[in-house]
Amino acid sequence: MAQTIVEKILAAHAGLNSCKPGDFVVADIDFAMLTDARAPGAMKAVARMNEVPLQFAPKTAFVLDHYSPPPHKEAAQIHGRLREFSHQTGAQLYDIGEGICHQLLPEKGHVTCGDLIVGTDSHSVTQGAFNALGMGVEGTDLTAVMAYGKLWFQVPPTILVELQGQLQPGVWAKDVTLHMLGKLGADGANYQAIEYVGSAVAAMSIDDRMTLCNHAAELGAKAALLEADEKTFAWLKAHGAREPKPVQADSDAHYSQRHQIHVSALAPQVARRHEVDDIVDVGEAKGQKIHAALVGTCTNGRLSDIRQVAAVLKGHRLAPGVRMIVTPASRDIYLQAAREGLIETIISAGGSFESAGCGTCISVTGHFTPGDGETVISSANRNFKGRLGNGAADIWLGSAATVAASALRGMITDPREIDHVNWSAV
Repeated sequence: MAQTIVEKILAAHAGLNSCKPGDFVVADIDFAMLTDARAPGAMKAVARMNEVPLQFAPKTAFVLDHYSPPPHKEAAQIHGRLREFSHQTGAQLYDIGEGICHQLLPEKGHVTCGDLIVGTDSHSVTQGAFNALGMGVEGTDLTAVMAYGKLWFQVPPTILVELQGQLQPGVWAKDVTLHMLGKLGADGANYQAIEYVGSAVAAMSIDDRMTLCNHAAELGAKAALLEADEKTFAWLKAHGAREPKPVQADSDAHYSQRHQIHVSALAPQVARRHEVDDIVDVGEAKGQKIHAALVGTCTNGRLSDIRQVAAVLKGHRLAPGVRMIVTPASRDIYLQAAREGLIETIISAGGSFESAGCGTCISVTGHFTPGDGETVISSANRNFKGRLGNGAADIWLGSAATVAASALRGMITDPREIDHVNWSAV
């Protein structure tokens, strides 16, 4: 029976020869992740389990990234309980400032090709960049995984997306994902998996591949997956991953939809205020005044994104009245950016940095709240009304390059118009 990547991974982990969309399977988990945001529900579920041994806890990471740093004593209490719980159970703990869960799992060697990974956040789909099946679950589900190392799933159908051609300098995977949102809509892949293939995917860096998979959550996707190649293997080896077990779809696998997108002519894209799928070419938004710029989050807080910002701002200053904050996806990324002089460049231009975490993106920490009537351009994954803590402000989405160019000019700007940047070299 011909199968897609998601079908093969679920079948293998369920001890089956094959499975098809709609089937229910109970599958073994390779690694699990619990964030502090979902910890209260998980802890309540643990209390109801009558002291069932949490035998899978050593293959689970607790990540303190959403309430990072804790903005109130309730969050601090959650962190204290998770620290104690990890000590009791042998779970891996990543404390405040270590980074965002979706970055840390592969960066710390917990993910490899062919794995089945679950985490208490919808952007767990990011792990598909490594030819792994990453899916978001609730805290109570995660508790069951810690106890039994298994979880039930309904096998999703798969959408095949072929990205042909070559992205032009100044255009990034973020622009592809925004284009996909404009094409399919925010519910266009509800409870489906997406397989990305094609020459444009093969040419992407690992950072861009992670962005490509991460943004599938905004399409409603249950998972997003790429095939593995030499770039994948080299990155995983460098980060201490287990031996990869790459998975390829069969040539005659069945897909619920097929899309072919030629990216060579794709311009930088932006999502207009309040809607992740209200997408236009950056030229259509040109001149829109901005007051603040956010670069980072689990979508675009990697080293390549920070390099884009530094390339735009080097030797220049932010436009008058514009403020910028950068949140790296992990402490390791922050340190590498420091070694390369990127942090000094951005701070000298008027920007500032937060420690690695999710607090700014979801406005838990309240460190970057816009005023009434202000416009923010962000490289985050969502621009919902009130996302940054003020429903009377507007949020637009774009690539890190687009955000930086806009912050430099004080208005939404095509990064390819910044003459002093050689995008081919960034």
